[in-house]
Amino acid sequence: MAFEVVGKIEKIMDTQQVSDRFKKRDFVLLIQDGSYPQYIKFQATQDRCTLLDSFNEGDDIAVTFDLKGRPFDKGGETIYFTNLEAWRINAAASAQPQAAPQQPSYGGGAPVQSNTPPPPPPPVGGDDIDGDLPF
Repeated sequence: MAFEVVGKIEKIMDTQQVSDRFKKRDFVLLIQDGSYPQYIKFQATQDRCTLLDSFNEGDDIAVTFDLKGRPFDKGGETIYFTNLEAWRINAAASAQPQAAPQQPSYGGGAPVQSNTPPPPPPPVGGDDIDGDLPF
């Protein structure tokens, strides 16, 4: 399941070679949640560790990530881990959607064409014999 968030890079850690087949790189993103800043740690794994090479602390970025979790049995006690695994990182400016062009207002200009299909018509007939609402 993919999510996206925009924030400022607070900290970029070094790549860690966890085992001979696994490496990871953590980074912290500062996200403004109203008046309360949130410091959220993400992780990039394997070949995605290099996604951070073109960014510096203080840069505004958009991170697309998966939410992952797993249990781990430690001495008869189950511990649950949650990871935010980044798989795409873009500069925040290039991740922002482009503003839609202004459409002419009513009373002037050409008619506005819409790519949105019209809503379906109301159902005909049904259980309501008198045409009144059932409540």
